[in-house]
Amino acid sequence: MGSRRPRGVVSANWDDLKVFLAVARAGSLVGAARSLGQTQPTMGRRLYALEEAVGHKLLRRDAEGFSLTQAGAAVLAHAERMEEEALAFERRLAGQAEELGGMLRVSSSDWFATHVLAPVVARFSQRHPRAVVELVTDTRLVSLSRRESDLGFRFLRFQEPDVLQKRLMHVAYEAYASPAYLARHGVPSPTTGGEGHALITMDTAFSELADVGWLTRKLPEARFAGRSNNRDVQARLCAAGAGIAVLPRQVGEATPGLERVWLDEPPPGRDVWAGYHRDLHRLPLLRALLETVTGALASGGPPVSG
Repeated sequence: MGSRRPRGVVSANWDDLKVFLAVARAGSLVGAARSLGQTQPTMGRRLYALEEAVGHKLLRRDAEGFSLTQAGAAVLAHAERMEEEALAFERRLAGQAEELGGMLRVSSSDWFATHVLAPVVARFSQRHPRAVVELVTDTRLVSLSRRESDLGFRFLRFQEPDVLQKRLMHVAYEAYASPAYLARHGVPSPTTGGEGHALITMDTAFSELADVGWLTRKLPEARFAGRSNNRDVQARLCAAGAGIAVLPRQVGEATPGLERVWLDEPPPGRDVWAGYHRDLHRLPLLRALLETVTGALASGGPPVSG
């Protein structure tokens, strides 16, 4: 294939370029197919069609997955610029929409979507039946610039350029355990280091979170009984008597069979930020949903802090 004269990226199909970008970013057909909602065979065919169109091998496959060739690195830069122009065009059109309808993709963590957003979105959908809100939960920070999400809720400030954001709320955390666990092990005390107790925390990928560090500092002698990147899973483990967990109040108070455990001071809380690309700031659907969420929190809808 490398013996043919390159025909250039301009002759490539944009759909094939999107596949190339997804594979280059994910490093695998599996991850790329998941991000685009296509099958692996389809992704493979489109990638081959692109390489045929440009006349070069763009990605090499090895034991670690896919990596860029020299030609692929050059095409990547052009493809990303084309992607940015295409997405800017889409955002501009979406931002000019006048009718309160259509679909809005909203991203957040799993527990925040379950306990805070879902009740608000349900009421919003009843009020606006022509609007469709797609709630996407993910542990990674999805990109607003690439339209992976139209409106995002995060526990960190947005670092992407051209993103408008505001502090939405403060989330309070508490330590919890089941009554059965406390009956067996007693109430833990920081003065004894928590010896004989068990902890349930975030998984090791999120061990740097403030609530994980706080709990292990308060009870350094306690053993780890379970980890999960899902707060509701932690709450269920805790309610089943597996150990002590630090949870957002929205999760802890909504889970039957849990009671608060006082460890001399409350765990550190976290701020939630809402953000969206500036091209969408005139989109009525986005503005209406954000105002609805903000209003529900301000009027004491889903619990926020205390």
